[in-house]
Amino acid sequence: MLTTRQERVLEIIIREYVKNVTPVGSKLICNELNCSSATVRNEMSVLENLGYLEKTHISSGRVPSERGYRYYVDNLMKPKEMTGEDMLKLQTIFNNNKLELNDCLKKSLEIISELTDYTSVVLGSDSSMNKLKKVEVLPLDSDKLVAIIITDKGHIEHKQIRIEGVSLEEISKSTELINKLIVGTPINEIKEKLEFEVKPVINRYVKQHETIYNAFYDVFNDFVMKSDVSFVGRNKILNQPEFNNVEKIKKIFNKLDDDTLIRTTSLDDKDINIYIGNESNVDEDVTIIKTKYQTEDDEGVIAIIGPKRMEYSKVVSLLNYIKENLDKK
Repeated sequence: MLTTRQERVLEIIIREYVKNVTPVGSKLICNELNCSSATVRNEMSVLENLGYLEKTHISSGRVPSERGYRYYVDNLMKPKEMTGEDMLKLQTIFNNNKLELNDCLKKSLEIISELTDYTSVVLGSDSSMNKLKKVEVLPLDSDKLVAIIITDKGHIEHKQIRIEGVSLEEISKSTELINKLIVGTPINEIKEKLEFEVKPVINRYVKQHETIYNAFYDVFNDFVMKSDVSFVGRNKILNQPEFNNVEKIKKIFNKLDDDTLIRTTSLDDKDINIYIGNESNVDEDVTIIKTKYQTEDDEGVIAIIGPKRMEYSKVVSLLNYIKENLDKK
């Protein structure tokens, strides 16, 4: 552990670097800690030797290292109190009972992106974690219907499909067979079951079996392939000076396009999980802060993506506020 003074030096350097994006010298720290420049320079040198600070080539000042940010987050960070204005903006959304959960999430993350200038992401429940509870079919007219998939997590997916020359009786019979044979199956395993278990049975009992089978196969395939991911303020990351290199931005965007990267980053039992720099598996200058949310009908992940030089305490407070309000929905 660091000494109290070393912690204060590290804390001041992180605060100033986050705010100004310039290396921090000893003069500012001396004024705040009311001690000599020699004392501060010595503490900065110790922190650099321990790997908590780095010295740039263009300045005698220091900047926080990845290890320094990690020490700050684990030992020094205090949640930043939200302003009444920020709280009111978010509370207005959560108090609007007309908003569906997804709309509520997206609108609240729009506000977070606006307040922080970072990118926000919401990932709905992973289809592989859902099991089929029921399939329903609602006819719209003679050749159009809506197929509805309901999972054990309360997730509902619906798709309008066109089936020509097939009677409602045959469609109902097929739906009944599907419910009988594959209810309880994980969504990501359903296509295989449709092919090897459902299709042979439908072939025996339903005249227009090929048409009906193909229609249901497409519905389930769309559900499995659908990436329930929404980015808010995607281009906010371009506002950060760390990301002014075109190739660097391309690499980051390519990695963020793969939602499994954010989805599969391990979440421990903490309310908020913070992945700094290389821990993010995106880029050494990127931080991802994320948390799980869970309601009666759905669960997923909310993530904030920004520079390693992130205003951690503010983001954590905002995420905690959203998480607490979602738990009440």
